[in-house]
Amino acid sequence: MPRGVVTALGELSLVLVGDRRMSELHAQFMGIAGPTDALTFPLDEDARGRVTSGEVYVCVPEAKRQAVARNIPLRLELLLYSIHGMLHLLGCDDRTARDFARMHRTEDAILTGLGFGPVFAAPARERPAGRRRPAARGRGRRAGSARRAGSAGRGGAP
Repeated sequence: MPRGVVTALGELSLVLVGDRRMSELHAQFMGIAGPTDALTFPLDEDARGRVTSGEVYVCVPEAKRQAVARNIPLRLELLLYSIHGMLHLLGCDDRTARDFARMHRTEDAILTGLGFGPVFAAPARERPAGRRRPAARGRGRRAGSARRAGSAGRGGAP
């Protein structure tokens, strides 16, 4: 979110899940088979329709796979997914190329403000000699990709 923007979001719950649970939620709420990085569930809104509380479900095994593929610490990949989900709750979207770029610039601006530097746009770090580089799986860089986080509907996950 741009500097100085006031949001209504007052409560955020972060739920860490495995591949099986994320796959179930992804299929149930988005109609897409397999795990994804994060799903958001708005729980309450104010009179103006702004989300005041919500849940972000983050898939830890997916974060591990991406952290290894990009050679970044797992904690930063998890933080990226958490911020991504929070931004969805705040009304940000990444379905068009323009919105996608804006949202990920915002993520990196937040991460930089927190002292971590850019994570999403950061190139993969060099691996030490002798370590085999895993096959790249992409990061959901196309709008509409099954890897992007998305709002999964009202009422939270069961």
